[in-house]
Amino acid sequence: MVKEQSIKDIPEIRVHGRTTECRDPLTLFWTASGFECNVSGTELWVEVEVTYDAYEPWFSYTVNGDWIGRQMMTAGRYWVPLFRGMSTEQVKNVRFYKDLQAMSGDGESYIHIHALRCDGQFYPVPEKKLKLEFIGDSITSGEGLFGAKEEEDWIPMFFSALKSYTYLTAQMLDAEYRVFSQSGWGVCNSWDNNPDCAIPRYYRQICGLMPGETSRRLGADKPYDFQSWQPDFVIVNLGTNDAGSFDQPEWVDETTGRHHKMHRRADGSFCEEDVAFFKDGVKSFLYTLRECNPHAKVIWCYGMLGTDLEPPIQRAVADYRNETGDDKVSYLQLPAMNDDSAGSRSHPGALCHRQAAEALSRYIRSMTSKY
Repeated sequence: MVKEQSIKDIPEIRVHGRTTECRDPLTLFWTASGFECNVSGTELWVEVEVTYDAYEPWFSYTVNGDWIGRQMMTAGRYWVPLFRGMSTEQVKNVRFYKDLQAMSGDGESYIHIHALRCDGQFYPVPEKKLKLEFIGDSITSGEGLFGAKEEEDWIPMFFSALKSYTYLTAQMLDAEYRVFSQSGWGVCNSWDNNPDCAIPRYYRQICGLMPGETSRRLGADKPYDFQSWQPDFVIVNLGTNDAGSFDQPEWVDETTGRHHKMHRRADGSFCEEDVAFFKDGVKSFLYTLRECNPHAKVIWCYGMLGTDLEPPIQRAVADYRNETGDDKVSYLQLPAMNDDSAGSRSHPGALCHRQAAEALSRYIRSMTSKY
């Protein structure tokens, strides 16, 4: 007999991704956020509520680790089937993923999970070997992982959580993971020099970069409880947009007149003062990461879309280690995108992400005794 249960009434459900304590409904904010369950029975449905103004969310789901479906979500509250007709007694592992990043340009773009409907029983989801947190920009958000290489439209359809190096690394390491990322953002400013679009500014909040009254009502701007989920590894992949901003015009706030620009010298080299500003931003973020994650190993990655700012990142890591004696912080260069591994929107494609995941998983394995 098929029965309906609210998410809040299913203790065996494992929630993935930063969110609030509310489970009525469960709000999904970030890339790869969602839920996971082990369930018997012949069918499983999920009741979703979807809102957006400009950017419709997408979702993917897996059954027993295999990627079964992906689709665009329309606005409204409705039921979505995840499987039907399967063996009654077999316990199926099902995971639902938000495929789209938190959209800082659309404070209404959300997926809310209300309930599940099935004719079986729920069972606990075992703990994974590791917990990983990924922090980054469009690369970490999986931008460009769908679509032909010539595609340049900036739309939700071309984002993917499951083709990303974050998902692949977690699969290779049998790890639980969370993603904190935003396309176009950097350590100190965005690709177009906006200093308000800096990832470290929002790291202590649940999802503070989401604008508007709806986001505030949902608690997106509330402090995040770091003690509720402590990662074994924090992987940062930032610096690509900071590098790109050196070639963009000055950003000016039309309301206040505030302005900001990363400069090149006449010979084309980066202005030393601006490089130092970036390096200090990297080091400051390392201090924040350590304060929030006192026991985690921190890996700063870079290189999938250029290595222009690799030297100041390496210097920042070295300076932080010298100042603190913290030897759990390190740097890793990731494989670069080339013509064969490019995706859409001039971003790394599936091959480049897999190469990055292989390099990163090898590095992590070398730093832990859990394998």
